[in-house]
Amino acid sequence: MSVSLAARVRDAALLEGDFVLSSGKRSNVYVDKYLFSTEPELLRDLAGALARMLPQGVNRLAGVALGAVPLVVAVSLATGLPYVVVRKETKEYGTGRSVEGNLDVGDNVALIEDVVTTGTQAVEAAGRLEESGVEVLSILAVLDRREGRTEPEIGGYPFKTVLEMADLRVDSNN
Repeated sequence: MSVSLAARVRDAALLEGDFVLSSGKRSNVYVDKYLFSTEPELLRDLAGALARMLPQGVNRLAGVALGAVPLVVAVSLATGLPYVVVRKETKEYGTGRSVEGNLDVGDNVALIEDVVTTGTQAVEAAGRLEESGVEVLSILAVLDRREGRTEPEIGGYPFKTVLEMADLRVDSNN
């Protein structure tokens, strides 16, 4: 992994303080996905890194609302692949959808995430996609902050990440 990309993410988005993570654990460091996904040049370069990790056969992308939306849009623009947005909860008004955009039964999907702490939200989103009749070929993330990850999967799905906390020169146990 490019040290310069890791350094750029660290400089743009690494915060120090007292934070509660999505897992409920406390940490003295936090990577604010909005700080790296709202910088156009950094977003473009992260999208390029994610695009290079796409598995063979993917014909549609998906991003988890709200944090991964800029990433999935950028990867879509870089690759020309269409995308959908997976809601965390089914919309209770309008169309009542849990997946927004065009999704066809039989699509091969790569799910894009921003920062993975436990992986629960990504796995739940992948399950919602599969309920729609598609196959999730991989979950791809910008940053994996899970502790002690050794397996190349998350919730039974192949998993790849652009960066890990160690790439940011941060102990993930913090």
